Amino acid sequence: MTDDIQDRATLDHVLVLAPYRRDADYLRQLLTEHDLDVRICSTGSSVTPFLEASPGVLVATHEALNPEVVSAVGAWLATQPGWSEMPIVVLLDRSSQQARVKAALVEAWPRARQIFYQRPVTPVELVSGIQAAFLARLRQRDVRDHIDREIELRRELNHRVKNILASVTSIFEMTRRGADTLEGFSGDFRGRLRALSDVHSAVFQADGEAVSIQEIVDLTFEPYRLPGHDRFATGGPPIMLNREAGTTLALCLHELATNAIKYGGLSAPSGQVSFTWGVSGDDVWSRWEETGGPPVVEPSRQGYGTRYLRSALTSLFGQAPVITFDRHGLICEVRGLQSRVSRNS
Repeated sequence: MTDDIQDRATLDHVLVLAPYRRDADYLRQLLTEHDLDVRICSTGSSVTPFLEASPGVLVATHEALNPEVVSAVGAWLATQPGWSEMPIVVLLDRSSQQARVKAALVEAWPRARQIFYQRPVTPVELVSGIQAAFLARLRQRDVRDHIDREIELRRELNHRVKNILASVTSIFEMTRRGADTLEGFSGDFRGRLRALSDVHSAVFQADGEAVSIQEIVDLTFEPYRLPGHDRFATGGPPIMLNREAGTTLALCLHELATNAIKYGGLSAPSGQVSFTWGVSGDDVWSRWEETGGPPVVEPSRQGYGTRYLRSALTSLFGQAPVITFDRHGLICEVRGLQSRVSRNS
């Protein structure tokens, strides 16, 4: 299930704790009439499995609040993530010591948003309160999604910045080794940094214009090329990409180049990279292959870069890439319908 479907299957139901059948039946009928999904935990049933199903709202009658249930709910609340503040609607008896009960529950359930009603309560008031609790729960979920997305964006930004710095460091070292004078070094280094920036300007700010694979390839690899010692062999037919496809391809090539500089074919002086592409029927394909670097060993776990490549290329081409950790050099191959990436898609 997707996260959204899973949320609807869990957070969007009411768990009713009611030991008396008449209360359970009444609450089920009332809430069901207002299109609320209701699950009942009655006397003799353990509340823990019901809580683990992550209800959106918990409704408990006064009679259900025995020490075992209060303790079980408190233990479950303690395991909830920081974004979660469980709405709990408590139906208190008129004759009970309400202030005492409320104080005890606030202490036992600090991670809950508690709403108290004195019975008898009108159906309209009760349903309105539960629906309001549902809206609060959904807002909590929105906050959770925002936090998760922000964390992911920070991780991606951190990864991108590290890769850019690694690229700049590599460009610096390559330029330094080939420079005879400080003036020559300064000019070459400045030019390569400008070329690194060009790919961002040409692709990431294309404003909907199409861009050719060849242009992306040239701009992406230009900072790493040295006069008389081109370590990139590239080639393929003219293919125009839409902006989204061009952006994704540029990011993936930058990811592969950075990885090759750090660990692969471009980490050794004699290393080479081949990037080719073509059209076969309705499909477009590409192949990245490294040679001349240190022996390749498949990593024990996928890093962020590999996860990004798999996800981005699968989304772009509609098929997962084949990444081979051949001992002679990394190989990354992918293919998919040309209509997914062309300027007219």
